[in-house]
Amino acid sequence: MTADSPDDFQPRLARALANRGLVPTKATWQTLAGGRTNLSWRIEHSGVVQVVKLYAPAGQNPLFPNDPAQEAAILHHLSGHNLAPEVVYAGEIAQRAVLIYPHLKGNLWLSDTAQVARLLHRVHSQERPSGLRQTPNGSAALVRQTLRILENCLSPQALELAQMQPMGEVAPCARRALLHGDPVPGNIIVTPDGARLIDWQCPAKGDPCEDIALFLSPAMQMAYRGSALAADEIAQFLRAYPEAQTVQRYRDLAPWYHWRMAAYCLWKHEQGHHQDHSFSQLESVYLVAGKQFLA
Repeated sequence: MTADSPDDFQPRLARALANRGLVPTKATWQTLAGGRTNLSWRIEHSGVVQVVKLYAPAGQNPLFPNDPAQEAAILHHLSGHNLAPEVVYAGEIAQRAVLIYPHLKGNLWLSDTAQVARLLHRVHSQERPSGLRQTPNGSAALVRQTLRILENCLSPQALELAQMQPMGEVAPCARRALLHGDPVPGNIIVTPDGARLIDWQCPAKGDPCEDIALFLSPAMQMAYRGSALAADEIAQFLRAYPEAQTVQRYRDLAPWYHWRMAAYCLWKHEQGHHQDHSFSQLESVYLVAGKQFLA
């Protein structure tokens, strides 16, 4: 399958799934917005509502890998924990990875950061499976990762960002928690039974501050929700996360996470995602001004 839009993919994917007996030919298909990497549709047939996810070909994203096998594995691992969807089908159709799972009834998360803090803590408290990638741990590792991202940027702003490297050092932590890896607003569904996380294509093990930083990132909030979190929303999240030691560690590491996100947004901008240039500038403002909303 090669095409440029969901409308191009959908008819052929529908036929392929029908031929395998996975989706009836009379199912109705609706394109789902929000994903920035893969394509997905809401399908309905005989009163059953599901999501069909078609993965983009493998790329080289320095922060968010896109691994269909890892997503299927972690969804199976978390089955029954009310944290993620259950797997209906995971495999390949016409040499493209496909995932089918029940549609979660609810809405994309927009407010109540305390709810997300509790959700992420539940994820971080789960037993982690083997085979997960490991995220950078401690400020030195974050520096190495950020500089690698900037080395792949060509614009003059890359040098400016490199010179904004935070001072000091925060040591690695011994904990290796299960991480979602991409807990942005577009991946959080608020259901009648509580919040759930979707899009588990880049799970990891590592410092829980990784997930916390990604959720609290001004750039990620702007990209998916339209505005950065306000000071009281950040404070609400940090009060609600049940581990004071992890919260303090996030406070210590926040400058490095802001710096890394600014570099990532610049890299995305250079890949053709032009809206990410403003996100890079936004994250830089928080880094330079020290506005990390850590009240």
